[in-house]
Amino acid sequence: MAWKLKYRCSQCGYEAEVYEGRGLFRQEIRAVSCPDCKSIQNIVVGGIIADVAPSYRSEVGRLCLQCGSDNIRLWDGHTCPKCQGEMHQTGEKEFWT
Repeated sequence: MAWKLKYRCSQCGYEAEVYEGRGLFRQEIRAVSCPDCKSIQNIVVGGIIADVAPSYRSEVGRLCLQCGSDNIRLWDGHTCPKCQGEMHQTGEKEFWT
């Protein structure tokens, strides 16, 4: 199953939605952190789209969807990009395909 989970920073209240699992077309949505605009963005990786567009096979060479920075890195699952505080799941989740 694939879920969209909500995370919230316990210090500053920043929120982000993070995807878990694989979608209908075998794609994965990975959360990346951008130190330039201090946000968490979700990028599509793999699946059928990667068969046609090789640049979608990994997060290497991808840009932040918010500011265009090439300085993104995989989000570690707990550090807030805004204040470096601790982010936790809120318990809110939705099924996604």
